[in-house]
Amino acid sequence: MVIFINDIRVTLYKPTELPAEGSYNHVVDAQNQVPGASQLLHHVWIKQADDKTLGILLELLNSKVPLHLLSLHISVLDYEGAKTFLKSRFKVIKAAGGLVRKKDKLLMIYRLKKWDLPKGKKERGEKYKETAVREIEEECGVRVKIGKKICTTWHTYTMNKHAMLKKTKWYAMDLIDDSQMAPSIEEDIEQVRWMNAKESYHALHDSYKSIAYVFEMYYKQTGENKITN
Repeated sequence: MVIFINDIRVTLYKPTELPAEGSYNHVVDAQNQVPGASQLLHHVWIKQADDKTLGILLELLNSKVPLHLLSLHISVLDYEGAKTFLKSRFKVIKAAGGLVRKKDKLLMIYRLKKWDLPKGKKERGEKYKETAVREIEEECGVRVKIGKKICTTWHTYTMNKHAMLKKTKWYAMDLIDDSQMAPSIEEDIEQVRWMNAKESYHALHDSYKSIAYVFEMYYKQTGENKITN
């Protein structure tokens, strides 16, 4: 499970799994040491974490004290229990979105001073794929044909002082018609733009880490060239 807490990538591992070699620079064994803010520096691996450890880490990640943390890897003693614990600390919102292709270009939107991908909340009785197609049309004014699922992201945010956790399923899509393409002002979207690889690479520097993760998973799935400058 990959979850983005305050735009910091947190990966949850089963007891039998290990982070990739070279993906962390510091290790903390939670059974011998309580993690503190001073230990959350750059890329960190927390071993043998239980619910108490997860609670401490959530407080640190949500504190107003700035952390110099780039990514967090957490190996938990009880994987399913850890996922249940994390979800219990937030109100879970279900959503879906897509990465739309037009030949060699991809669709991005500019919303709330960040480059983003179109997505939206799943309505009752609606399937995730239906949500994704509907949201693309409502937010961007384009019609699409849905393809394979890319990945699922989880990211946290605050709404009306409530802690929210959004689960978003992402799909690859192909353009059908963009003759009516326009940003949805009601959704705070300022721009809708087709971008080539170089343009999207630079846009991701002014985006969210969860969106960069969707691109990463898309290129991994398709085997296409990764974004380069």
